Amino acid sequence: MVQIKTEQQYQAACSRINELLKVVGNDTPANDKNLLELDLISDLVADYEAKYYPVTAPTLAETMKLRMFEMGLTQAKLAELLGLSTARVSEIITGKGEPSLKTGREISRKLNIDPAIVLGI
Repeated sequence: MVQIKTEQQYQAACSRINELLKVVGNDTPANDKNLLELDLISDLVADYEAKYYPVTAPTLAETMKLRMFEMGLTQAKLAELLGLSTARVSEIITGKGEPSLKTGREISRKLNIDPAIVLGI
């Protein structure tokens, strides 16, 4: 089985993908040699990245910070929205404290965050 084994091979494969993306488009025929090469190298890179650069699930703190940004909320406004003190919100978004079940439910509902992320599962 062919696979990328080193970081140097990975970097070379990524460079080749960038070169191929310049010549392959949505209208490229399925049997085009550049498209076939791009598909093959992309699969090899994806396998290497899954092994050495896995994407982990976001933490509650990271998700809350993102949602605060998206909703234009400050810590004070978030505290008001959740009915908590700003100190308690700060503990949760810095990862120094866990929300109670009731607070977790409010975070999930009011910030539209998946309950699995709130529960850490």
